[in-house]
Amino acid sequence: RHSCVRYTTQTMSWKAGLSRNLPILRFFCCNESPSSRGVFTWFNDNYHELKQLNPAMPILLRTGDNCMPAITTELDFSQNDLLTFMIQKQLFRDENGTVSEARMEAAKAYLQTDWHELQRQRWASPGFDPMRPFIDEEEPDWRYTNAERAKDLEAYFVLKDAVDEQIATFSSGPNDEYKKAENALLMCQRVDLWGAGPSEVEAAVKHLSRLGQKFNSLETDFPDFITEYYPGAEEL
Repeated sequence: RHSCVRYTTQTMSWKAGLSRNLPILRFFCCNESPSSRGVFTWFNDNYHELKQLNPAMPILLRTGDNCMPAITTELDFSQNDLLTFMIQKQLFRDENGTVSEARMEAAKAYLQTDWHELQRQRWASPGFDPMRPFIDEEEPDWRYTNAERAKDLEAYFVLKDAVDEQIATFSSGPNDEYKKAENALLMCQRVDLWGAGPSEVEAAVKHLSRLGQKFNSLETDFPDFITEYYPGAEEL
């Protein structure tokens, strides 16, 4: 009896944590295709429990003829995550297929940027913001027109110019290298489940939840009022 209670509690715990890790879950399947049966079955068996535990989280089912069964969500990847992915996979490649050391080093240097120091130096000149919107259009020569201000922002210029040079370098690869890597990373938001059974579908949901725990920073959205009431399911 105790092991049964423990199992039920563990099952509920990860399901209750979905909305803390993921903003949305979308299930795709074909009603008539045997290859989608696992996704369709798992969704029908678990939807009400998931909705009870995550009332404000959208949990959607999309069906279509011959649709590829899959689950998708949204992950908040940063530029640092993309560069780390490209470095690990050695996606910085020159036209001849060799690894580009220049772009690799630029990406590594960018990842080592001291953003707190850059932000601190941004305000080194009292009353002036060098990152003010449209400053280059309004004052094209703002870096040179005020000697005192230029001296105050000397450290900022060094840090900002280094960051700009690194971005220009690692994003200059041939054949849309940077954009393709970005699209490849975004595909981590999707798990294709052709012919998968319910246990594999559940494993995919858990996998996306773990990714969300790592990459997303979500605040649980509790509704102000209870708009729907469901009596407790027997297994709860």
